[in-house]
Amino acid sequence: MWILDYLNVKAESPSLAALDQLVTAYTHRIPWESASRIVRKHTLADLAARPRFGNAFWEDAQHFGTGGTCYESNYAFFDLLQSLGYEGYLTINNMGESIGCHSAIIIQLDDQPYLVDVGLPIYLPLPLNPHQATTRKTPFHTYTIIPEANNQYQIERDLHPRPNCFTLINQPVDLATYRKIATQDYDDGGLFLDRVIVLRIVNDRVWRFDSSALPYQLESFFEESKTYHLLGLDADEVAKAVATHFQIDVDLMKKAINCLTEFPKHDTL
Repeated sequence: MWILDYLNVKAESPSLAALDQLVTAYTHRIPWESASRIVRKHTLADLAARPRFGNAFWEDAQHFGTGGTCYESNYAFFDLLQSLGYEGYLTINNMGESIGCHSAIIIQLDDQPYLVDVGLPIYLPLPLNPHQATTRKTPFHTYTIIPEANNQYQIERDLHPRPNCFTLINQPVDLATYRKIATQDYDDGGLFLDRVIVLRIVNDRVWRFDSSALPYQLESFFEESKTYHLLGLDADEVAKAVATHFQIDVDLMKKAINCLTEFPKHDTL
């Protein structure tokens, strides 16, 4: 399967070890990014044509080095997992007071459900237990999963200024409803369409760019430390630096940044 080749993993029977490998490969290869969404919103008049589901997501990843935000990322990853024999479903969840704003996957392995979320991302599958809190250590955070009433869970992480990731609503969402929500997220008021954000693991560190953070910079995270790498002021030069660092198509990144009218091209800080 060419997608597995792109992720540099081999097909294996469903297991936690194989699922760990797939999540790790994804988070090292595919960025969490809003640039591709911004370009599609500004260049495709038809709202229904903007989302990339399944193979369309992976083809863009291969050709342009792109990824997406939670809806498309988790949908594409769930599609891949199903093709490999995994069983589960998609969910729509809450982040604080923001209701229904985040997706995630539930995968069932034997009698144990796991939360899988490459759309945040969470760096390994997390076990769910409705009767007691569970934890799992990953290379970047230790996660705690706290059960609540009505089949809900609080997903928390250490080493982050905002420990609460989201509230998992552990209820299946049918694909038609999910796709409708993902499509609507490309319309006015959709999430992360007002700034270019990119996040991916590079050289075993988490790196991030956010065009709303001044001065323009790449941020790298290691354990509890954060390092800043300044990028300058010119929009095209910033786009080139970000695209090169995250291995995303330069022209696409330039288009995304130039779509944002608030991005100063030659202003002083």
